Amino acid sequence: MLTPSKTFHQPSLFETDLLLQLDPSDPLLKLSTVIPWHTFDEAFSIHYTEDIGAPSKPIRLMVGLLILKQLENLSDESVVLQWKRNPYYQAFCGMQEFQRKLPCHSTELVHFRKRIGAEGVERIFRMSVGLHGKAALEAAVHIDTTVQEKNITYPTDSKLAIRIINRLNKIAKVHGIFQRRTFVKEVKLLRLDIRHFRHVKKRAKAKRALKRLRTIAGILIRELRRKLPQYCLFDCYQQDFLLYERILKQQPKDTNKIYSLHEPQVYCVAKGKDHKQYEYGSKASIACTARSNIIVGVVSHEQNQHDSHTLPEILKHVETSRGKTVKQAVCDRGYRGKSEVNGTKIILPGKALKRDTHYQRNKKRKQCRRRAAIEPIIGHLKSDYRMARNYLKGAIGDQINLLMAACAWNLKQWLLAIFWLFFAAKHKAKISTATGDS
Repeated sequence: MLTPSKTFHQPSLFETDLLLQLDPSDPLLKLSTVIPWHTFDEAFSIHYTEDIGAPSKPIRLMVGLLILKQLENLSDESVVLQWKRNPYYQAFCGMQEFQRKLPCHSTELVHFRKRIGAEGVERIFRMSVGLHGKAALEAAVHIDTTVQEKNITYPTDSKLAIRIINRLNKIAKVHGIFQRRTFVKEVKLLRLDIRHFRHVKKRAKAKRALKRLRTIAGILIRELRRKLPQYCLFDCYQQDFLLYERILKQQPKDTNKIYSLHEPQVYCVAKGKDHKQYEYGSKASIACTARSNIIVGVVSHEQNQHDSHTLPEILKHVETSRGKTVKQAVCDRGYRGKSEVNGTKIILPGKALKRDTHYQRNKKRKQCRRRAAIEPIIGHLKSDYRMARNYLKGAIGDQINLLMAACAWNLKQWLLAIFWLFFAAKHKAKISTATGDS
């Protein structure tokens, strides 16, 4: 059942008003006054029933928790706990009195993300772009790609085979199926043999151990298919068994390999880094304005495409998020092969053309040098706004985490602008006071 958010602030007669105890110049409180909370209430109310079910949490509270989580680099559990301890967090989410209890269970954030989906988070991101006004409508943007790593361990064939065996034994135990053999002790010994896979003299032994693990997994799959009830087999486990068989058959140099059981859509990306040769996750395209460094477009790609093939999707997202097309997009040499995409001119670093004037050469050189500003932005997204490792499930989780990280960056830029504006006004007042005293 939908619980409406409070649209206006009314001082309390019996308890001290929360806003009267806080610093009104705090940037977080100023941010709460410019965010159009009513638009979220109108947009997300369709996901709730009016009269049926238990009362829901206010939409402003849930949206505020999502923003604070990404803005402060907190987990779902931590942001709920910090909300209870921090009165500024409570005022940001629309509370009028200080609350002494947790606002909700941390799993409520999971349910809320599933309710609104990627489209709802897209609306929150567009709000963060719209706060910057004309600064977000620059004609030129910088575009680059990075990898948003998924929360999986480093994948190996032996590790996947052992996990498949453990899952099959667990299924048999849940349904009370008597197994001729569980292979638990043998799997422990085979795990020890695989440790020395890189050793020259023990590599053959490790390969035999991996082959034996695949054989054991195949034995358990066939046994469960014989003994499981037919309705249970086809309704619950048929897709899982097909996935397991595909993993057991894949070879090291196959294409479209599966690297995780719980995240089968993850793919391997090689970006040529010395410290990390391979990254497992999804490729993400990021577009920011050339001067103000506001992120105006982000896209998470479900397939590992060449950088030049990602341009139409990211340019379309920039147009939908800010309502204006891009005239120029400055990219690096990884986007070779494209000079124009849907009316947008693509500028790449390279040798100067003979027909270019001296002014045109200097202008292009400055544009390509300025493009490097997007690299530290990507670094901040990963280190400060939870994009280094994505804990949300599935391809939708990749898109949601990327959108919220970009939203947090834009809101942080707005907070910094307010801070420096307040600092400049305070400094100017101090100078005028000192001049008047003298």
